[in-house]
Amino acid sequence: MKIGILATGITPDELIDEHGSYADMFVQLFQQAGHQFDYQVFDVREGHFPSSATDCDGWIITGSKFNVYENLPWMQQLKELILQIHGENRPLIGICFGHQIVADAFGGRVDKYQGGWGVGLQSYGVKPAFDFLKAAPSSFCISAMHQDQVLTKPDNAEVFASSDFCTYAGLVYDDRILTFQAHPEFNISYENSLISLRRGEVIPDETAELGLATIQEKDAATDSIMVAHWMADFLNQRGPKA
Repeated sequence: MKIGILATGITPDELIDEHGSYADMFVQLFQQAGHQFDYQVFDVREGHFPSSATDCDGWIITGSKFNVYENLPWMQQLKELILQIHGENRPLIGICFGHQIVADAFGGRVDKYQGGWGVGLQSYGVKPAFDFLKAAPSSFCISAMHQDQVLTKPDNAEVFASSDFCTYAGLVYDDRILTFQAHPEFNISYENSLISLRRGEVIPDETAELGLATIQEKDAATDSIMVAHWMADFLNQRGPKA
């Protein structure tokens, strides 16, 4: 199965040598979970788009430092591609910015959350009414890094994950698109480095301290491998059949 990674952002310069790009992180996560895909990366920020929504069997939209409501030309083109992918019945996964721009493409509302930043390890309750959530527990925990949120979900989106801080933390659209506000591809080491890098300058000190505390606990761990299985099952089950 060929997965197109629509890169809407890149790892900060200070961290990329050690941790790789956001696209690299997805490849590494799927490999760690034992899933083998072929990949093609499109840096859509630079106008590098696929020629067709059917160029790949499934798609992933990465996170980004950009805000969806900037509505830059490449974002407008990406929203058109999202609708085309949906129309072609190709599976799509959106993460953080990807989660938000999918919601925007379908008429949802994305903006800064009055509750501030969500950083560190965050837990989300699960509504396991979907086939890709095999034997899912009542909650899962992965890394988060966001100030914006989906504040009004589109009519065709169903909630499968939520928390008190983030109501629409996980959405499924017409059984074709799966999105997460948080980052299954961020491991604890990267999350620690990113919060430390952004502390004070971007993320308020107090918020950063709370986020760092969640990942520096003795038994801190993410459920990223479990989420990788969910994402891989979603892609495999909904991708075109040979």
